[in-house]
Amino acid sequence: MLARVEGRVVFVAGAIPGEEVRVRVTRETRQAVWADAVEIVTPSPDRRDPLSDPACGGLAYAHIRYERQVQLKSEVITDAFRRIGSITLDAAPVVAPSPETAYRLRARLHVRGGRAGFFRTGTHDLCDAGATGQLGPDAVAAVERTVQSLASRAAECEAVVVAENVAASERVLHLEARDGARLDDLSGQLALPQGVDGLTTAIRGRTITLAGVASVTDNASQVFGGASPISSPISWSRKASSFFQGNRYLLGDLVRRVLDLGHADRFVDLYSGVGLFAVALAGHGAAGHAVEGDRSSGSDLDANAAPWRERLTVVHAPVEYFVTYRIDPVPAVVILDPPRTGVSSDALAALLRWNVPRVVYVSCDPPTLARDASRIIGAGYTLTSLDAFDFFPNTPHVETVVCFAKR
Repeated sequence: MLARVEGRVVFVAGAIPGEEVRVRVTRETRQAVWADAVEIVTPSPDRRDPLSDPACGGLAYAHIRYERQVQLKSEVITDAFRRIGSITLDAAPVVAPSPETAYRLRARLHVRGGRAGFFRTGTHDLCDAGATGQLGPDAVAAVERTVQSLASRAAECEAVVVAENVAASERVLHLEARDGARLDDLSGQLALPQGVDGLTTAIRGRTITLAGVASVTDNASQVFGGASPISSPISWSRKASSFFQGNRYLLGDLVRRVLDLGHADRFVDLYSGVGLFAVALAGHGAAGHAVEGDRSSGSDLDANAAPWRERLTVVHAPVEYFVTYRIDPVPAVVILDPPRTGVSSDALAALLRWNVPRVVYVSCDPPTLARDASRIIGAGYTLTSLDAFDFFPNTPHVETVVCFAKR
């Protein structure tokens, strides 16, 4: 939360707008101060007891009543567009809420001293991931059993990455080796712990299956929670090392919205990942290109796109490289789902030279989205819609889908 004192911005952890608090300063510069709330002098009616240690796993909003969290995220988006993008939104965006517990499809837990958990914010102190409620209890127990099964080799494991399908009926764990260590020699030597369908690791960027299967799979009915808006049967498989959206409750709503905005005869999906949007669009009848530079995600994209190879072309290349080439014919729509840092300046400039009729931008970071939105609007586009989804309850993060149309 922000305060302003004597011309400096103060970033206060553990406070709520409108409260009077006493704080302990943890860091300061000439322009800003960082502080932790240590006493709540005048509490907000939105204050509640957090689910667990707010510093564990980044639960920076856990002390705030959930309905107020969603309102704050709407204000964060509006403020970022106004302050960073010089864009005034017509109305405050409505943020779709999520259940607060067991929502995560993916998580990375650090391994220390034969235990796995999250780090407390700003430290390497391990804390109980299960107490945060982000993962389901079966997933937490599966990680614990896996770390125990490694015995003395757990000292060579830096982290465990969890990947579940939406139904939590499939679970693969990826073991990250510490610097200088490797775990691929455990292939064929580990029995699958209860609740684990597969164990993997990596060597020189290549995924190695240690036991069981390497991927989890979702079909359309699981993702959309019943009736699918796509007439063709589609599915997505992914390794734990591949990027995938993280909230099981809102995943279908996000894909459905991108389908609505991105449906066209021809599309390009940049930062395609395992093909979440590209495969859905291809199954919906569109033709296009799916561009992904990451090795793990790219191999999953190949497999997921295989049934649609007549209309979906997979390109293994960095987005920054691909957009320097002109496409003929120009696609009707471009889907963007970049990392938190947004689209690089050169890549966005090259993309805007395509003059596509429509751009659909999926973002997990309002400041970089607002920065890029300003450049897109400056290139002759109009912001036509903005939707937000609370993919990360009890954190400051929010997923946003923005559509731009060429004027």
